[in-house]
Amino acid sequence: MSIDPASPVGTPTADVGAPVVVSRGIGDDEPAATAALLSLLRPDHPIAWVRKGEGLVGWGEAARAEFFGPERFSRAHRWWTDWWERAQIHDDVALPGSGPVAFGSFAFDSSPGSSVVVVPRVIVGRSAGRTWVTTVAGGSAGGSAANSATTEEIGQLGALQPPEAPRGITWRDGRSARSDWAAAVGRAVERINAGELDKVVLARDLVGDVSGTLDPRYPLPQLALDYPECWTFSVAGMIGATPELLVRRAGRHVSSRVLAGTVRRRPGGVEAVEAAALLASGKDLAEHEYAVQSVADALAAHCTDLEVPTRPDVLQLANVQHLSTDLSGRLADETPALALAASLHPTAAVCGTPTERAWDVIHSEEDMDRGRYAGPVGWFDMHGDGEFGIALRCGEIFPDEGRVRLFAGCGIVAGSTPQAELAESAAKFAAMRSALQPPG
Repeated sequence: MSIDPASPVGTPTADVGAPVVVSRGIGDDEPAATAALLSLLRPDHPIAWVRKGEGLVGWGEAARAEFFGPERFSRAHRWWTDWWERAQIHDDVALPGSGPVAFGSFAFDSSPGSSVVVVPRVIVGRSAGRTWVTTVAGGSAGGSAANSATTEEIGQLGALQPPEAPRGITWRDGRSARSDWAAAVGRAVERINAGELDKVVLARDLVGDVSGTLDPRYPLPQLALDYPECWTFSVAGMIGATPELLVRRAGRHVSSRVLAGTVRRRPGGVEAVEAAALLASGKDLAEHEYAVQSVADALAAHCTDLEVPTRPDVLQLANVQHLSTDLSGRLADETPALALAASLHPTAAVCGTPTERAWDVIHSEEDMDRGRYAGPVGWFDMHGDGEFGIALRCGEIFPDEGRVRLFAGCGIVAGSTPQAELAESAAKFAAMRSALQPPG
């Protein structure tokens, strides 16, 4: 249902209990038009999906739902469709990301983790030089009740105090000690050498106990500054800067970025030497090829004109370099972004290959619940457009407990060594650790 464009904005034409969604452009004379998106975030359930200054931020919860099990993606799609079909919509912007938008953070495994979908009460978006604001008021469908965004609140966009920094963090091993995880890597290599599988991704976690305030908004600007090539995200307590785009759908155009094969960047200006070594590494090239093929196979079921480069590039980030391949194609059906993400997950970049055998090794050797780490995270709208990354270089924040849990995973193939994989995981932890570090 939609609002008649000729009627007063926000005035429902039917179903007074339905959500009312209004998107309008922000004029150049308004503070939010020039403010950094992440600086606009409020402490009430902050949401973010930002890259190179563009994207979406939001706060508040007009609706929220959790999903479990192997049908979590399809159940989320049905819930979202039921929600926006009830809504009264007035969208003067008509861009991907305007009008009704939901943000999702999905569990890596079908059991036991929960997946969360949130419709923010207020969203500010920016794309191609245009900035807009979307507000949601009225009822919700199965989620928490929405609160109306006031005119005063919208007028004060860009006039917020920055979030308070944590006073200090004490780090400790998570589920597994370093030595135990290294031993698991060694056993995985033995299974690979025995021909049981080609690749498996093993992850470990790191727990930080925080002194003082733990505001999920605090690390986001630093992540965006340090990792401009990444997608800085915050969804339902999962925050990070992922370098890997699982899938983007914009109309008929579909794209994906695959990363696999990593080397830690060292000081001293040797990036070119390291990049050349990465491109010549049989171990890393094999790991990368597994990941690219798994994405190409999944996209081929939905796309035509699929372009898959024959050789990877090197993506340089502040702390590591990755082998990187960008795939693109044209959608052959009406599959929405959320369903595309479901069909791609899990890729070989976060699970392994063959998938079923990699799952078995993860379950037997990893000894932890990944939760929403390495699961799809991003946004999707009523038209089926959206962007999903893989929740990497990330952590889960527990503000009420003063605790943060970080995650890092490594692709294990023939030729992997426990000490090298420990060093790689430490490099991947560095992104979140640095962003959370108080100044001074």
